[in-house]
Amino acid sequence: MTHEVRVLTPVGMLGAGFPPETLTRGLELGADVIAVDGGSTDSGPYYLGSGIAKTAAAAVTRDMRLLLRAAATARIPLIIGSCGTSGTDSGVDWVAGITREILAEEGLNLRVATIYSEQQATGLKEHLGQGRIHPLPPAAELDPATLESCRHIVAMMGHEPIVAALEGGADVILAGRATDTAVAAAFPLLKGMPAGPTWHAAKIVECGGQCTTNPRAGGVLATIDATGFTIEPLHPDNACTPTSVAAHMLYETVNPFSMREPAGTIVVTDATYHALDDRRVRVEGSRFDLAEQYTVKLEGARITGYETMSFTAIRDPHILSQIDTWAALLRRMIGEWVTDTLGLTSDEYAFDIRLYGHNAVLDAIEPATGPPREVGVMLLVNAADQQTATAVAKVANPLMLHLPTPDMNYLPSLAFATSPAETERGAAYEFVLNHVVDVDSPTAPFRINLPEDTDA
Repeated sequence: MTHEVRVLTPVGMLGAGFPPETLTRGLELGADVIAVDGGSTDSGPYYLGSGIAKTAAAAVTRDMRLLLRAAATARIPLIIGSCGTSGTDSGVDWVAGITREILAEEGLNLRVATIYSEQQATGLKEHLGQGRIHPLPPAAELDPATLESCRHIVAMMGHEPIVAALEGGADVILAGRATDTAVAAAFPLLKGMPAGPTWHAAKIVECGGQCTTNPRAGGVLATIDATGFTIEPLHPDNACTPTSVAAHMLYETVNPFSMREPAGTIVVTDATYHALDDRRVRVEGSRFDLAEQYTVKLEGARITGYETMSFTAIRDPHILSQIDTWAALLRRMIGEWVTDTLGLTSDEYAFDIRLYGHNAVLDAIEPATGPPREVGVMLLVNAADQQTATAVAKVANPLMLHLPTPDMNYLPSLAFATSPAETERGAAYEFVLNHVVDVDSPTAPFRINLPEDTDA
């Protein structure tokens, strides 16, 4: 019987880079599995909608080469979740292609399994008709047309498909969209570790070194046993403290004391955090409450139009002293000029003006007082096609270059950041699914290709 399992997480996201020596240190400490998240929704809907990865191929290749070498040397599994940023099928195939190239170049004999999480609108509409899809706040009830409008839809897997791949003989598992925690929890759960400590530890290690006092120094190792877990950083000059570890339950959670997974809820209300020394923390008292109904979260993105961006900079102190008045005038005049010049109505395009250096981040709740020293003015235009979006931005060009405040008797000259001033950004996307679907089997929504079914 396994008495403890050590989970090595060298980095918070595949392709983000990590010091190679910290990975070596994790193996020296007896790691039983390497688990790395490969993606996120943090960077917005573009990556899901387009099916394109956020990370560079060279960066993913660099990290994967180190990880595959380590897995082969230690003869331990390597698990990657949410491949290609958003976990689309193309993202899994992209990382799988990189993996197979590295294995061939390095002469490594590792068995690769792939798990696909993309969903088809047709099947989901059947679930919707059966009342098996439910909105998460603040989403509304789902309409079938919304499913049809999505370019890509993924289901967020729990640990069970990953466990199935491990049981099927995989050395390397490349999974589509998965909960960050499932990637780290799968192997310990397979080995019989208790659910409470396992899921809590998986939550803490999901972002690598973010639970340490120096997140830039590399990842962490979590040792899970029958009563809790111990977590330590991989860099000798880094440290975990009770505060740094406990604080990670605040990260990307609605409630810092609980977090829902497909199978149930992590509850850390009674968890204790104790410093074993100046680098390691012991956590006990976590539990995992099974849900009555197993649910899988859906994520989907659709095109909202096409965007063109312009960016100009203001250093004129007179304009900056009344920047809000100037911005209001700019908004009004863009609308008037577009109507007069292009004949477009407000429902045929949209634009946004963001004042960087003034209130672009916090908008109306910005607490700063007094005029800013300089402001960057970003114009984002959205229209049904790229040509229209760019035409609107071009109409706005003279205003962004020379617009005076109402009390100025001369035309100022502002500074565009680029030439041409208009940058076509292509298709813009939005998330439209924040729903869960009831499933009878945790593995049913996913397609698992075991090693014997592949060329790996």
